Amino acid sequence: MTGSDLRQLLVNKWGRSYDIQVRRTQGKIFVQVMWKYLEQASFPLSEGEYVEHLDQVAGYIRAWGAIAQVQTYIEKTRERPRLGKAVNISIDLGERASEWLLEDF
Repeated sequence: MTGSDLRQLLVNKWGRSYDIQVRRTQGKIFVQVMWKYLEQASFPLSEGEYVEHLDQVAGYIRAWGAIAQVQTYIEKTRERPRLGKAVNISIDLGERASEWLLEDF
């Protein structure tokens, strides 16, 4: 999965290039589809910065072995990002969780 693949997944599902963030909270890691999107005039990143950011997020998803998990969740969810409410995708790291929970994002 590349940043471009991730962007296409978002556009196919919701019709917009939503921001994606990685969060660690309460010993769990989440990929969050945020409510802001590239096509908004107030979006804080340029298209180049956005693509670079998605490449970084996609790199984490690949490293965690969670590509199928993220793709399936986005394709099947009935949730949609809306103001103040992100779509949260909990990443199951299995036995490797301790490797990632020590690092800062």
